[in-house]
Amino acid sequence: MKNTLLTKPSVLIVAFLAVSSIGITSCSNDDSVKATDRVEEAAAIARVQGLEARAEQLKNDMPAATEVSASTSSATGGTPTIKMPDESTIPDNEYGESVRRGLEIVNHTYRELPNNVGNQLNCTSCHLSNGSEAYAAPWNGLPGIFPIYRSRDARVNSLQERVNGCFQRSMNGEPLDLGSDEMNAIISYMTWLSQDMPIGVSPEGRGFVKVDNTLEPDPNKGEKLFAEKCSVCHGENGEGQYNDDGSYIYPAVAGDKSYNDGAGMARTYKAAAFIKGKMPFGQGNTLTDQEAVDIASYFTHLDRPVKANKDKDWPKGGAPVDVRR
Repeated sequence: MKNTLLTKPSVLIVAFLAVSSIGITSCSNDDSVKATDRVEEAAAIARVQGLEARAEQLKNDMPAATEVSASTSSATGGTPTIKMPDESTIPDNEYGESVRRGLEIVNHTYRELPNNVGNQLNCTSCHLSNGSEAYAAPWNGLPGIFPIYRSRDARVNSLQERVNGCFQRSMNGEPLDLGSDEMNAIISYMTWLSQDMPIGVSPEGRGFVKVDNTLEPDPNKGEKLFAEKCSVCHGENGEGQYNDDGSYIYPAVAGDKSYNDGAGMARTYKAAAFIKGKMPFGQGNTLTDQEAVDIASYFTHLDRPVKANKDKDWPKGGAPVDVRR
């Protein structure tokens, strides 16, 4: 990761020398000064003038703050940018094969891992744009943030455990073996996505946008809004639309082909945050907080699979108000 400030360390040295040499402005006229001393003095003045000219040149070459790249911004305390790296940067080796396998899995999870997916969703049903879209729960930077403490489990979770949480909840399925090739492929892909992310820094755009979770939901208004703004893609009852091979055109947000009631997206305010930022598709941030909350309060409580043992979530308390019990 290249840091623009660190590539020009001579700036600080030049500044110091320039300040230190303020008194050296011309050769001495004192007759007691030897000719050889005057030559050395003149050479010193020339060196200082050269250093000052170099400092000015470096100053002019420094990029403006708005031109600093994401990687530079990260190293200097700024916020890294979430984006999909160019696929040409995937290495042509065994690790690269694992990255490509991970990309295939997250985009076609139902097809690739039928024994672990209990509905017809893919990871990218919620983690949009290959898992690299800001405010759509992107994966960029996650390998450098985990392990982290999660209050839902009241313990520190590894990234692999977090992935398996999605398989058990959002996929309504079965966890992967932690050391399986499939799990390693998913983690490899997330790591490749994070190649320009600083370790331990949560990038702006992680998770979803914020909504006002003090708003009172109105599922009756939500039903009308869902019919008006959502049903054309997700179906009248949230059942989704499908191709002949069983893959979806638009994913189910309710019914047996959707996520179970232990998933984050089955929570009113969590779903509302996703809706507010990203829905209707291609028209994110066009709904008010109240409209997003109302829509979410309607469809999250439609029939869907039931998560076993969800009563054991948040064992130390502190569960959000919209958690399904």
